[in-house]
Amino acid sequence: MSKKPRFITSRKPAKKTLPAEVEVSVEKFSHDMRGIARVAGKTVFIDNALPGEKVHFRYNTRRARFDEGTAVDILQASPQRCVPRCPHVDLCGGCSIQHLQTREQIAEKQKILLDQLFRFGSITPGDILPPLVAESYGYRRRARIGIRQLKSRKGRELIFGFRKKRSNDLTDINECHVLHPAIAGRIPQLKKLVADCDGRMHFSQLDVAVGDDVVALVLRHLRPLADSDRERWVAFAKSAGIHMYIQAADADSAQRLWPREGEAFLSYQLPEFDLTLRFQPADFVQVNFEINRQMVSHALQLLDPQSYERVLDLFCGLGNFTLPLARRAGEVVGVEGQGVLTRRGVENAALNNLDNVQFHAADLNEEIANQAWAKGGFDKILLDPPRSGALQVVRGIARFEAKKIVYISCNPATLARDAGELAQFGYRLSQAGVMDMFPHTDHVESMAVFERES
Repeated sequence: MSKKPRFITSRKPAKKTLPAEVEVSVEKFSHDMRGIARVAGKTVFIDNALPGEKVHFRYNTRRARFDEGTAVDILQASPQRCVPRCPHVDLCGGCSIQHLQTREQIAEKQKILLDQLFRFGSITPGDILPPLVAESYGYRRRARIGIRQLKSRKGRELIFGFRKKRSNDLTDINECHVLHPAIAGRIPQLKKLVADCDGRMHFSQLDVAVGDDVVALVLRHLRPLADSDRERWVAFAKSAGIHMYIQAADADSAQRLWPREGEAFLSYQLPEFDLTLRFQPADFVQVNFEINRQMVSHALQLLDPQSYERVLDLFCGLGNFTLPLARRAGEVVGVEGQGVLTRRGVENAALNNLDNVQFHAADLNEEIANQAWAKGGFDKILLDPPRSGALQVVRGIARFEAKKIVYISCNPATLARDAGELAQFGYRLSQAGVMDMFPHTDHVESMAVFERES
């Protein structure tokens, strides 16, 4: 007698139920400025929790080595706690520490910088630089607002906002207190405009770029834009007095809808150096112009370029440091991985009548000492790398035996790693400090000075 076939059905494993709210005492901050507590000896990283507080927290995820959660009830508050301005702060990933007083935010970032330098580089700076601070709200001049149409019980729901904390999903927002007021004040109007468009299902994002005199928006659309929608965006741009762009593919495909004629650039000033720097909406510029001005000024004071010196600026972008350096040094070489930015640097040098500066595009993950522009050597070096740091670069620039290096960092862990590398080549970390480029976030921007041991 033949056996009946067995039919095996696959089932998804049952979702584990997370424990109910738990009471803990928060010990300290993590490197990303979440509160650290322990439950039965296991580490828990807790959003919305400050060191010294007693809180009830709710688990978000459980992992083998650590758990994550969110404080839902503050039983004993830190004296440094404040009431966040933004009603979206619990969900939106744009700001993570609005509940901590601004002056304490920068103090904690200083601690994180020093901790990372010691932990990953076994280095302590000779002197700690005073932090660079400015207005902590309305500072953000670049942003990317996501646009999604989601199905819900009510039909299609428009989501217009920034990513949620530790998620690729979006938080729908009606206001933003860190975004530049020229756009922050128009969020409800922009949401309605998107909702009224026939092609809204194929909109993916709205990029914001604010210069000293011009505000620009770039609408990313995945299907050709209908004439009726073009008219809607042009009408908005006219009434708002902004420059409106549409982008169908990569950044190079951006087209300006309005105004149809006239100057196609935005710009910002560096008054101390009598400089105007022009940029396109898709170009990289610092989001916080006031801190940027302080940063450039302070970096040049620390590097102290002389009229007889040759200076190298690595990861130079469109000339944010390169051109101010050219006002002080004898010769400056700016090097950047993106050719479009070096072209912008050349344009900005011409705009400002500077003839002692040159720009080159090069892969900065490869050996640079043998490049033609490097043959003359350099007296001093400035570098401003991405979050991944500049490990290959610091190994290469050690060959130049520059007297001084100023390193601008957006990641203290990779700065610490690279500082350890520079120490092996005979450089001493003489000074380091933080800059509040991104208030109310866990981003730690810093500046470090390395001097060659005699």
